[in-house]
Amino acid sequence: MSMLALDWDHYRTFLAILQEGSQSGAARALGLTQPTIARHLDALERAAGKPLFLRSYQGLVPTETALSMRSYAETMAASAAALARAASGDGDSPEGTVRISASEVIGLEVLPPILTELQHRYPRLKIELSLSDMVEDILKQQADIAVRMVKPSQGALVSRRIGGIPLGMFAHRRYLDRYGTPETVEDLSHHRLIGFDRQFAYVREMLKTYPTMAQVRFDFRSDSNVAQLAMIRAGGGIGMSQIGLGIRDPDLVHLLPGQIELQLMTYLVMHENLRMVPRCRVTFDALAEGLLAYRTATAAPAA
Repeated sequence: MSMLALDWDHYRTFLAILQEGSQSGAARALGLTQPTIARHLDALERAAGKPLFLRSYQGLVPTETALSMRSYAETMAASAAALARAASGDGDSPEGTVRISASEVIGLEVLPPILTELQHRYPRLKIELSLSDMVEDILKQQADIAVRMVKPSQGALVSRRIGGIPLGMFAHRRYLDRYGTPETVEDLSHHRLIGFDRQFAYVREMLKTYPTMAQVRFDFRSDSNVAQLAMIRAGGGIGMSQIGLGIRDPDLVHLLPGQIELQLMTYLVMHENLRMVPRCRVTFDALAEGLLAYRTATAAPAA
């Protein structure tokens, strides 16, 4: 048996074992029996002519061969999901499934009202929302539409520049009552600061413009912007937030306006092959309209 003779179910099992680390975990994730998973793995290893996983006390450890196969299997998974979304739609009307990729904070705090109105207008439209600060690859069909915080560099993409979403430093009134209000940027060194734990692409872009931010020491770190915002709202310290989100909460205070002025450049992107697909076109347009309105409402906030 060759690798070409295997079907998608075998490679889906392969990915599940990689992700879960065991045959039992893969069986639970896929809703299959463990003997079925074992048969799939046996067929994969016979086709490869070598072991793909080593048994250990910690579970199944992938071999170098398995690791080299992973990206190809992930591409197959993305293509299978994209194929299912394409089949879900009608050729002439906005219906079927659209997968959107966005950062956690945009996806949880900004997009829900936009998507609610979109699905009210098009009740047969189904939305999949992937929340991650990692950049999902549109060209590999991991998503149909993405809200990105870095300028797209790939070809074959339809791109709409939303513009800079303003960022500012915020703290809860409870924190300021306890520790005082900083009057200058230098005063921040005497306060508890909330910040990022990992330099995602948009963070690296920001540090290019404001290299001094790289020297800031944070007392609370998280690679989740939602976790950072939650800590600000809890009174855990001073942190950065989109101004549009910060001013929604009357208990949050915008600090040092005019002294720290940052913008999160935002783009909406879609594969050019989807531009004339009704479900993707109306979703792209609705996201662009909603994000532009959100940005415009906070582009020149009052101090």
